Amino acid sequence: MIEFVVLAVVAAGAGWLVRRKHRTRRAAAKPAGIPCMARHPAGEGRWRMGRVYADGGEVPRWEPRRGEAVPLAGARSTGVRVPTVREGISINPGSRIVACVLQGGGEIEIAVMPLDVRELLEAVPE
Repeated sequence: MIEFVVLAVVAAGAGWLVRRKHRTRRAAAKPAGIPCMARHPAGEGRWRMGRVYADGGEVPRWEPRRGEAVPLAGARSTGVRVPTVREGISINPGSRIVACVLQGGGEIEIAVMPLDVRELLEAVPE
């Protein structure tokens, strides 16, 4: 009988901790930018994690976790596709790849989740 009481107290404490963690995550602000992976130049190199920032009146840019930002001012998206099997190993196979042509020449491929494609296409129009 004592075991049941102890088990009920432990379960109640675990439930309280989980609900508290859930409330703090929900109350936290959404991080700025669109989470993505990009390959610059397109078709070469490896996929690098980063974020696309296109807030307010600023110039849109892709910022990798490490390294220099790539400005997307004047960039145009040329197409949206699903990743190949080989690319799906490096990035999430459920993501969508947006190919973009940069203004000064060159290309970049940006992989985002399907729910973020519309927001990315608003930042980098066709």
